Amino acid sequence: MSFQNKTFTEEEEPPQNYNVEKFISPKTQTFIDRYYPWISFIERNDWKRQLQNTINSLEELEQKLELSKQEKEIFTSEKIYSFRITPYYLSLLDSKDATHGLRRTMIPTIHESHHSHGEEDDPLHEDEMSPVEWLIHRYPDRVLFLVTNFCSARCRYCTRSRIIENNINYSFSRQKRQKAIDYIKSTLTIRDVLISGGDPLTLDDEQIDRLLGQLKAIPHVEMIRIGTKVPVVLPQRITPSLLAIFKKYHPLFISIHFTHPEELTIETNKACIDLADAGIPLGSQTVLLKWINDSLEIITWLMHWLLKLRVRPYYLYQCDPISWSVHFRTNITKGLEIMKWLIGYTTGYAIPHYVIDAPGGWWKIPLLPEYFQWYQDNWDIILQNYEWKKYIYPSNEE
Repeated sequence: MSFQNKTFTEEEEPPQNYNVEKFISPKTQTFIDRYYPWISFIERNDWKRQLQNTINSLEELEQKLELSKQEKEIFTSEKIYSFRITPYYLSLLDSKDATHGLRRTMIPTIHESHHSHGEEDDPLHEDEMSPVEWLIHRYPDRVLFLVTNFCSARCRYCTRSRIIENNINYSFSRQKRQKAIDYIKSTLTIRDVLISGGDPLTLDDEQIDRLLGQLKAIPHVEMIRIGTKVPVVLPQRITPSLLAIFKKYHPLFISIHFTHPEELTIETNKACIDLADAGIPLGSQTVLLKWINDSLEIITWLMHWLLKLRVRPYYLYQCDPISWSVHFRTNITKGLEIMKWLIGYTTGYAIPHYVIDAPGGWWKIPLLPEYFQWYQDNWDIILQNYEWKKYIYPSNEE
């Protein structure tokens, strides 16, 4: 799918066949037929079957993609972060074009051997803000609870690349989780718990149910959030049994990591709609990535379509300076240009917060185009809008 020179209209709608109980996108169907013919049609909608067949070796990749020289070279490098991708998400990648956006986010290249100025394995210094293992307490009233170090698909620009394991590890030990929960219980200022990892939705139903129940039982915890990319890379995981668990623990919020409109397949659309129908407020988190989604057209279309799926655009992140990631990072002016366009030309609900997670652990810093210009002699304010037209706002300053 190309987004070059295409004009999108408000009348365009996502696929309407959401009521089909079992279905697969045609592209994914063809891919599974070719490479996994032994998997039955019903099993193709089974998330555990998808995990059993994740691709995490050079040999497996070469069977399914025509790898470029730059992709092959990284496997001879001394420094390579682990990689993993589900068959479903692999089916969305261009099998021949190594410059394809989604492919670049998943398949390692020799660019990952280049370490740039300012990059760190832990640029947000999360490890220094961990009072107990796998719990990050950076903000006074919020904690980040890392419940697993496994993801079903491994983004090459991941902030927590340092902890993601190549082997399936459904969760940390119950003892480690209990220490984190005990800390939350004893710290009365904590009102908001964000569950992350790894990807927490790779845990099984029983583990998720137990974890949510333990957190919900803490009187001063007012809200629970889950950060995940599972509806995008493993949408089969959003099952009726999982939705039934979620309904028990409202208010529950889910932030979904989206990258590009090409991720909005029949399967992912249905996963989002099922979550929204279960009464769960959904938000999106998107990392701005060089030559992948750093254009007005792609970001606008992504934000518009997410709103149609009842996913509220929440954050547009400047890519964190993790080690070996310079080839993904845009400059700040590109992000501000996109924000200026969104603020001027689309509905407010479609506008995310453009933020930098400040290196060193100094919290999220929002970035906006400059609209406030200066004061006049009488303290009236000069404002400049998205078209660079200037206006005077009268002040009541004496």
